[in-house]
Amino acid sequence: MEENDFVSIWLEESGNPAIEELTNKNLEVAHQTSNLLAEKNLLANDFARIVDINPDEISRWFMGKHSFSIKKLKEITEAFNTYFSAN
Repeated sequence: MEENDFVSIWLEESGNPAIEELTNKNLEVAHQTSNLLAEKNLLANDFARIVDINPDEISRWFMGKHSFSIKKLKEITEAFNTYFSAN
């Protein structure tokens, strides 16, 4: 990509709104998941075992460093008989 590419310059200056929106939605799902665990008196390690994920991955989800996959969201909603709202 050219150094003076308008789009690259704009993204560098203003960020990528799509990535920002996805990050915010993932953080909201992480927050809802954290609330669900508190409601069920479960620790992150319990949750990791239930959804068959490495506990380190759970930590990355909760810190917003990794995205929930659609597949994992489906597994979580089925395991806990719940749904997520990413407003």
